Amino acid sequence: MAKILVADDDPNIRLLLQKQLEYEGYSVLTVASGKAAIDTARRERPDLMILDLMMPDVDGLEVCRTMRPESVMPIIMLTAKGTDTDKVVGLAIGADEYITKPFSLIELTARVKANLRRVDRLKRHMDESPNRLAIDSLVIDTDQHTVTINDELLELPFKEYALLQLLVSGVGKAISRDTILYRVWGDDFFGDDRVVDVHICRLREKLERYVDCPVEIKTVRGVGYRCIRSKEAAAAK
Repeated sequence: MAKILVADDDPNIRLLLQKQLEYEGYSVLTVASGKAAIDTARRERPDLMILDLMMPDVDGLEVCRTMRPESVMPIIMLTAKGTDTDKVVGLAIGADEYITKPFSLIELTARVKANLRRVDRLKRHMDESPNRLAIDSLVIDTDQHTVTINDELLELPFKEYALLQLLVSGVGKAISRDTILYRVWGDDFFGDDRVVDVHICRLREKLERYVDCPVEIKTVRGVGYRCIRSKEAAAAK
């Protein structure tokens, strides 16, 4: 039974979501503040979090920013705000979905199920992959789900890890956004394909912190992205 954490300062929404999700067969935890969301997520290790953006003490963005390096659980951001800027910010710090209030319980339940299926499918795919991918000093250990560069551990959230694994496994090949969405987010993803660009940007920033990083992610205009060896990148400049 999957465990879901609902973090919202509105008691009516907490009760509504708890009843709906329990009806669907999930175990549900509820909290009313950002600090409680962080503490509960660390203690209970839920499989998914539904997180309100505007909460007392610690807002949803800060909760997401805090938890994302620590956990691979999907985070569905729930908010009254609905601008493109809000969505991009939420996705940029690690949210997997963005639902605007008022929302449909049917849609929210479908997104919960889709995200849980997606994580399960990704984990199975990684377990079936070769247990080691390496390009010079960059090593991806698919048994441990770790990435190291020059023997230094590179901390990556689950989707950034899956994205890097996909790109490195097809080094030199252009991979379309649609393929990336299907392989990393799944064929039942509801969101905007800009989520790929946001995650690529974050992944690039982390790789570029290493002066001698052996790979570079290039944009293939009109198609998607391609991972190449850094020596090739230097030669192309």
